[in-house]
Order: sequence, then structure tokens, then C-alpha cells
Amino acid sequence: MHTTTLSSMQRITRYAYVPFMLLGLNGLGIALTAAGAPKYWLLAILAVAITTSFLAERIIPYEGDWNHDLGDSRRDRIHAVVNESLILVSVAAIPLLAAIVPAPAIWPRDWPFALQVVAAVLIADFGITTVHLASHKIGLLWRFHAVHHSVTRFYGLNGLMKHPVHQAIEMAAGVAPLILIGLPVEVASVLALTVAIQLLLQHSNADYRVGPAKYVLALNEGHRFHHLKWAGIGDVNFGLFTLLWDHLYRTYSYDPGRRFTTEHLGMAAKPDYPVDYARQLTYPFTPAGACEITTPK
Repeated sequence: MHTTTLSSMQRITRYAYVPFMLLGLNGLGIALTAAGAPKYWLLAILAVAITTSFLAERIIPYEGDWNHDLGDSRRDRIHAVVNESLILVSVAAIPLLAAIVPAPAIWPRDWPFALQVVAAVLIADFGITTVHLASHKIGLLWRFHAVHHSVTRFYGLNGLMKHPVHQAIEMAAGVAPLILIGLPVEVASVLALTVAIQLLLQHSNADYRVGPAKYVLALNEGHRFHHLKWAGIGDVNFGLFTLLWDHLYRTYSYDPGRRFTTEHLGMAAKPDYPVDYARQLTYPFTPAGACEITTPK
């Protein structure tokens, strides 16, 4: 937001939005699942999260233009539905995978349920962050990951604006190690909710504040730097949930004085990247997708 005069609603939203999403909605998902509630309640919580995200972006927009359709809203909704469905399918498949590949009794089922969810988040964060980093270094992975970097505005649905192949690879990296050590399906269900909420926050157009937590949590202030369009500059801040691995990998970057507009986002080396869903789905398999899209250096 460019104005320094905020209404009461704007001030409340600026500081309460992230706690409401991270602690309130995730906490509600944990509590309901621990109590044995049907899993459709998690979908209801996700619907509240999406609605809250869009409301916050309109109450405290970081960049007003990013709230307007640039011919990408329908495409982004399709990406979101497809990729969120992949997440839900992966959770539903856990009992089948456990039957095929019996897991050792390593998972700490005797821990409080909330602590089990935190452990799952931290383990998944390592796998997803590492594959994300590799996707900027390995041409074959970048070919599919490039879809996500073609965005020219930053708002909640961008988080699931991914090629389904890359989405599957990232989720496998995050969830497969957990399954191999006996992840319970109940914990996996809440993990799926936390991933969706985190992606909404990480790509949000809301000008919220989290104080010093911005140096640890992988939220929108830091993630905007990841989407800078110039090759190499966006090779930072890969974390999904936290920036802990970015600090360790020396890929962390943040400049509090930097502002972003549409002209800073996208891929400078590929300004004509396909914008419609069908072409984004097929482009990585074409000769142009294989040869012209290069991994940032």
C-alpha cells in the first residue's frame, strides 16, 4: 500500500491476517482432525482461507493493479483446482501406499497431534525446498517449473499456478519421506491444508506485517524476490514454509527498500511464454519448451 493513512479495518487486517491463517485456520484443522471430525471439514476451512485471502488482498493491497484480471484468472483457477486435487489424491493414496510398502514404526504417534503436524511440516519443508532449488539448476526440472515463473502479478492463486508434473514432483519430495516413516493419514490431511494456506500467504497481494518473523517464515515479502524476472536474480528464497534452508543453502535474500510492480515479474528471457492453460500444459513437452527455456544462472 502506498498510503500511510490506514483505516481501523486496514490496521487490523495488516497484523491479524497472518496469525488468523497460520494459527487460527491451521489450528482449527488440527483440532477438528484430532477430535475425529470428517475430513470434509478441512475443505470447508480451505474455502474460508481462500475467501479470507481475497478479502485481505482488497482491504490492504500491496499493488492495486494485481487485484485486476490480466486475462489470467480463469487459467489460474484451473491450475488451482487441478493441483489442489493432486494434493488431495496424494493424501487419499497414503493408506494404499502404506499397504503396498509397509512403513517401519518410526513415526512418533505418541506425540501430541499438533506436534506431529509441526514435525510433518518441517520435514516436508526440507524436501520441497530442496526440489525447488534443484528446479532452478536442472534443465529438465526447470522446463516444468518455468510455468510458475511466467506470472506477471502476485496474488493468492499464484501459489498453485504450477505445471502438474512439477507439482507432483514437489509433493513427492515433501511427502514420500514422511510416508516411508509411517505418516498417519490424519496428519497428512492437515499437512495438505497447511500447504494450501501457506501458498495463499506466500503469493498474497496483501500488504501484511509479521515483524521479525519475515526472516524465518517463507511469506510474501521474501518470496517476491524469488519471482524477479531477470535470470539469476530470482534464484533466492526457495522455502515453502520457512527460510531456514535458504539461510543454510545461502540462497536467502531480502531488501526492505525494494518495491515490486508487474514489470519486475515473469521471465525476461522468455517474455512470450504461453499464457493459456492448455498451452502451458503441453509446452514443456515441445521442442521449443525443451530448447528455448533455459535454467537461470
